[in-house]
Amino acid sequence: MDDVLDSFPPARRRFAVGALLLAVVLFLGARHLVHAGSPVEASPAAPATAAPIRADSGPDLVVHVVGAVRRPGLYRFPQHARVADAVPRAGGATRKADLALVNLAAPLADGTQVVVPVRSAATQAGGQAPAGSSAPAGPVHLNIASLEQLDSLPGVGPVTAQKILDYRQKHGAFTSLDDLDAIPGIGPARIEQLRDVAAP
Repeated sequence: MDDVLDSFPPARRRFAVGALLLAVVLFLGARHLVHAGSPVEASPAAPATAAPIRADSGPDLVVHVVGAVRRPGLYRFPQHARVADAVPRAGGATRKADLALVNLAAPLADGTQVVVPVRSAATQAGGQAPAGSSAPAGPVHLNIASLEQLDSLPGVGPVTAQKILDYRQKHGAFTSLDDLDAIPGIGPARIEQLRDVAAP
C-alpha cells in the first residue's frame, strides 16, 4: 500500500489519503445510523383495570325517636328501615313503654317522628281502666299506627283504617292531619274531630 502511494506525486498522494479517510468516516457513520434507526421493541402496557362502581343506595332517612325510649333524639337510618330498627337505636324501650301500641313493622319515612307511648297508670298497676273510660295513653300516630289502632279512632272504622294504611303505603308518610282529606270517607269535619287524638 505504501509503495502504491509513493508512486503518486505528493499533491495527489495527499488527495488519495484524504479520500480514503473520508470513505472510512462515511462507512462508520452509516453503520451508526443503521443501528440507531433499528426499531425498539416496546414493552406491553399493563391492562387497565376499571375502578369498582359503588352502588348508590339513596340518601339516609332522618327520624326523630321520642317517648318511652332511653336516648330520644334524631337518628339516621338506611332506606327501607322499619320502626323495629328505630327503637333499639334510641337505646331501647324503657320499662314504662307500651310497645303493644307501636307498629314495629311500619316502614320509616324521612322527616317523621316515632313515638313510643308510655303505659297508662292502670296498665302499669296490672289493673283495668275504669268502665266507660276509653281515653288513649297518647295520640295515635298515623305513620306508625296499626290497623287496630286506626280502627280505634272516633269515626274511623276498619274500612277507613285500611284506606289510611293503603294511602300511607302508596304515598309515603303523612306530614299533617290535613293529608287525610285525600282519603275517601274522611272530610274536614272528621279531621277536626281527630286533631286531639291523632297525629302524623
